[in-house]
Parts: sequence; C-alpha cells; structure tokens
Amino acid sequence: WMQPTKVGKSMLTLTDTHYIRRDPYGVVLIIGPWNYPVQLLGNPLIGAIAGGNTTLLKPSEIAPATAKALTDLIPKYLDQRTVQVFNGGPKETSDLLKEKFDFIFYTGSTLVGKIVMEAASKHLTPVLLELGGKCPVYVDSEVNLDMAAKRLAWRKTLNFGQTCVAP
Repeated sequence: WMQPTKVGKSMLTLTDTHYIRRDPYGVVLIIGPWNYPVQLLGNPLIGAIAGGNTTLLKPSEIAPATAKALTDLIPKYLDQRTVQVFNGGPKETSDLLKEKFDFIFYTGSTLVGKIVMEAASKHLTPVLLELGGKCPVYVDSEVNLDMAAKRLAWRKTLNFGQTCVAP
C-alpha cells in the first residue's frame, strides 16, 4: 500500500505523470496527556508506524502507572529500533523539545501547546496539536429541558469529568 498510486489528469496536466507517493516523515515525537493516556498515545502511534516512521512516545508524568506500564510493555512487544518511550516531567520534556524531530503530535493544554509549537518552529517541524478548551453549551427554549439536563450531566461526567470536550 506504500507504492505510488497513479491519479487522473486534467486538461492542464495532460503531458504530466501524476501519482500519490506516501513517504514517512522520519522520527515522530508523540506527547500524550494524562487523561486517556493509552488511547491518545496509541492512536497516533499506529498511524506513525503504519506510515513507516520511527517514534518516540512521551507519556504524561501525571499518569505514572500508565507511563511505567508503557515503559515495560512497549519494548516487550514492539521493535525498540523503531519505538521508544521517554519519561520525565516538564524539564525533561523541554529538553526533549530542543531536539529536532520530523513531526510532533501533541495532545494537551493550550498553554503547553504553545510551548511545543514554539520549539517545533525552531526546526520548522510540522506539528499536530490536539488542544483542550472550552466547550460551551447553548440550550434554547425549544428543547426538552429535562432530557437536555440528563444528556449534559452524562457527558460532563464521562470518564469522571476528565474529558477535554466535556460541556
């Protein structure tokens, strides 16, 4: 599936050869959050591996049991030449961000997202930021207020309220 795929031509490009070429970025840094720590490291890891990249995972120091589990399990089940786990707090992460990566995937706060973006800009590294934020809810006079309240309460307490898109 990594082979180039030919695509159609237009009147402007009849004499050209068109194809989509899938190239790995190279070394990908994935910085995960404390909430959903396995899912929000694992999902981008799957894409990074499928794309042919090597990956450095940085689990949140606020979820130490998960960070330890990943540190123990990743080398047991994945090739250590292509996937590594790096642990540490804010200072270690700041030091890590001084290094050049080919792509950075960050999930977390807007404040730290700005730090990640600034560090990446020094190397012109592409970044995907998945940032938490405000999730306002508007309830107008047309809704069933009892049903709206139940649904909002359910969504707000999903994952014990530790969801970045909670209303």
